[in-house]
Amino acid sequence: MKIKLIILSVFVFALFYAPKLSAQSDPEAKKIVNKVLQKVEAYNNVIISFRYTLENTTENVKQETRGDVTIEDDKYVLNLMGTQRIFDGEYIYTIIPEDEEVIISPYNKDDNNEITPSSMLTFFKDGYDYKMDIIQNNKGRKIQFVKLIPTDQEKEVKEILLGIDQQTYHIHNLIQIQDNGTKTEIKVNSFKFNQPLSEILFQFNEKKYSNYYINRIK
Repeated sequence: MKIKLIILSVFVFALFYAPKLSAQSDPEAKKIVNKVLQKVEAYNNVIISFRYTLENTTENVKQETRGDVTIEDDKYVLNLMGTQRIFDGEYIYTIIPEDEEVIISPYNKDDNNEITPSSMLTFFKDGYDYKMDIIQNNKGRKIQFVKLIPTDQEKEVKEILLGIDQQTYHIHNLIQIQDNGTKTEIKVNSFKFNQPLSEILFQFNEKKYSNYYINRIK
């Protein structure tokens, strides 16, 4: 289970971390990225199902899993590898049924190492140069790729390819390439927005886990 938790943490951190620096970009690429941001920021909420793949051909490693995330403002519910993570705006609750354990930790907005999945659709707003890349045809839809190059050269991330559906300006997929050759990809299977959500969706009900070990991290 520790391996699953590590992958979950990598998913949450590695793909959503963006250094907060200014960037000089290709005007056409920046225009496309801005359209994506404008659409996403106008939604009340989004629900995304996705496929997550991690691959390193040198180490002969390939892992693939599916998940889903519901996002409203900064709050989210992430389901991945049989583990659920809830963020209610103040605390992060990691629910691990396999171990019958719940890890509760406070969220510190001033700590750059604690980036939430709510950054998934906007993490590229700052800290990258934007460059136009290839166009691919995916089942009749044109996917325009924009290369995101970190402006902080000390980061392990070499580049990120952001695949954008030219018809909807929704994110189709994200491909991240690290200096060590590791490639991770999030491919969106479905994208819904402005859905009716339960008022208690982002609330953690401790009574439901009375037989679980509650690990509170201060």
